[in-house]
Amino acid sequence: MSGTLGDLGEFGLIGALTERVPSGRHVPLGPGDDAAVVAAPDGRVVATTDLLVEGRHFRRDWSTAYDVGRKAAAQNLADVAAMGALPTALLVGLVGPAELPVAWALELYDGLRDECAVVDAGVAGGDVVRGEAVAISVTALGDLQGRPPVTRAGARPGDVVAVAGWLGWSAAGLAILSRGHRNPRAFVEAHRRPEPPYEAGPAAARLGATAMLDVSDGLIADLGHLARASRVRVDVSARRLDIPAQMRDVARALGADPLQWVLTGGEDHALVATFPAGTALSARWRVIGAVTPGAGVTVDGRPWSGGGGWDHYGG
Repeated sequence: MSGTLGDLGEFGLIGALTERVPSGRHVPLGPGDDAAVVAAPDGRVVATTDLLVEGRHFRRDWSTAYDVGRKAAAQNLADVAAMGALPTALLVGLVGPAELPVAWALELYDGLRDECAVVDAGVAGGDVVRGEAVAISVTALGDLQGRPPVTRAGARPGDVVAVAGWLGWSAAGLAILSRGHRNPRAFVEAHRRPEPPYEAGPAAARLGATAMLDVSDGLIADLGHLARASRVRVDVSARRLDIPAQMRDVARALGADPLQWVLTGGEDHALVATFPAGTALSARWRVIGAVTPGAGVTVDGRPWSGGGGWDHYGG
């Protein structure tokens, strides 16, 4: 579809976007009324929301609209999975200038649709508003399927710490893009379109995970949240972290430390969880450390001196 958002108008845009995304089987009443109706078989609803702002979370010269849609959905769906829940639906708000091409908005929604399809979720509704810059607000909903939520506050001394998914790949991709390169593509694509291990969240809950969260701000920073909530210390073993040879090669070429990417790089949306010692974990999970009495996060028993993760209001 050619033209701009200004050409199409608010209600024309809403109609075009709504046609782009199915509501999904968890949404008995989708867009078209004042509010949608989302099924909640468990009687409880897991809810989370995130904002993506152009220039802060994405750049249109680095990522396609489709990439941004996949990323916007992924980071919210991962939060639902990190509670041990099944994602069911998204609500999406889009802010854009009148001169934004309609095609860009449609591709964005194609990305949202396709990422939702990975977990059999849908887009239940949302809103569009004219603004000076592009911003996307996404709210994700989920179903606990009768299980208690897995929070950040349940880790206990003696638990093991395990991760499912990639660490440091998005940070490596960002470093590559920042230097004006586009290869290796695997890392660049990991930055543009994270691939959270969604199914590992509910599976971890069934295995008896005591605490869990997704790695959005960096492993050290996010484990710090878990350690504070659980009032424990988390020790990470550097030798147990997966640093692929290609990542080491890229870091060497860029004069960077790959361990820094793995420990402090955000936006991979891997899941990190604690489990009672002796839990039979699937191959999806890699044990990277242990929970001990104390406070904070250490690496090989020592405080990490390489900086933390992402902080929107940090210096």
